[in-house]
Amino acid sequence: MQYENQNDFEENLFLLQAASSEDGNILGGRVQCAGSMRALNSYFDSDVQPSSSAMETPSQLDEGASSQVIDLTDKDKVKTDNVKTDKDISEQEQVDESRISLLTWNIDGLDQKNIQERARAVCSLIALYTPDIVFLQEVIPPYYNYLKKRAVSYTIIPADEEGYYTAIMLKKSRVKLLKQEITPFLSTSMERNLLIVQVNIAGNELCLMTSHLESTKDHSRERVRQLQTVMKKMQDAAETATVIFGGDTNLRDHEVTKLGGLKAGISDVWEYLGKPEYCQYTWDTQNNNNLEACYKCRLRFDRVFFRAGTETQIIPQQMELVGLDKLECGRFPSDHWGILCDFDVIL
Repeated sequence: MQYENQNDFEENLFLLQAASSEDGNILGGRVQCAGSMRALNSYFDSDVQPSSSAMETPSQLDEGASSQVIDLTDKDKVKTDNVKTDKDISEQEQVDESRISLLTWNIDGLDQKNIQERARAVCSLIALYTPDIVFLQEVIPPYYNYLKKRAVSYTIIPADEEGYYTAIMLKKSRVKLLKQEITPFLSTSMERNLLIVQVNIAGNELCLMTSHLESTKDHSRERVRQLQTVMKKMQDAAETATVIFGGDTNLRDHEVTKLGGLKAGISDVWEYLGKPEYCQYTWDTQNNNNLEACYKCRLRFDRVFFRAGTETQIIPQQMELVGLDKLECGRFPSDHWGILCDFDVIL
């Protein structure tokens, strides 16, 4: 969730204060800790029949999420007579060892409006694309618990257990978790950190990283410091491993330029692929109405970086945006678009 003017920034500070307080509360319709977390848990776990179609019972949600996989990014594909079940997909899926897929997405868990329908949409898209690796930002405890129930084919590693945080999901059938660590950003005022996991995919060693860098224009200096930490960690990783970072960086291009660009050996996947215009803007209030913003702003906040390893050649092959279609509630799964990346493994 991003803010481009002073009023929105002040609101964001209030939200952060609420998220870090013991009592917590609901401000501006956005969910925070304590009582509001209990309210969100009731959305996901309550056995009481809700009065609104936007808040379904768990049994209804389970039926929709587990028995049908629907591409919510293409309305023309939403046809019940042509929907595959999870069982069909698992039986028909053949693993392509020459390809690794990754999804990174700020899922906007801090926005409680239509959160159940939006969470179901995110899970449906994960089930549809079945990425090997998923990086998530702005996860909150009820959302994390929901993912654990629905995404049973993934190992989920959270960066925290309270407030809002990042998480990495690894497909159990293909990705072996070797090690995990969290690097704190010591001067953050927004409880941000860097989540790192070491994995093995079909004999290929990878170091995976995700983060949600400091938000808003006023925190540019801290955001740049955090970027420098990310790049140092990428450079310091084992030379044999391919390193992939993905997340909500909140970066403005001039901030990277001021640093002299990314460090040696580190590439921006979007730039590596020739800067395709169709997936440039990941935070786009011109086309995404979730924030109901009175301003129009299009920025490339969400980014994927990679550093090649010495033992295996893994090369970015393509990139696309996901979550582009509105749901029945009239909103999108998040105020960010997700980024789906494919990497070729040169065998």
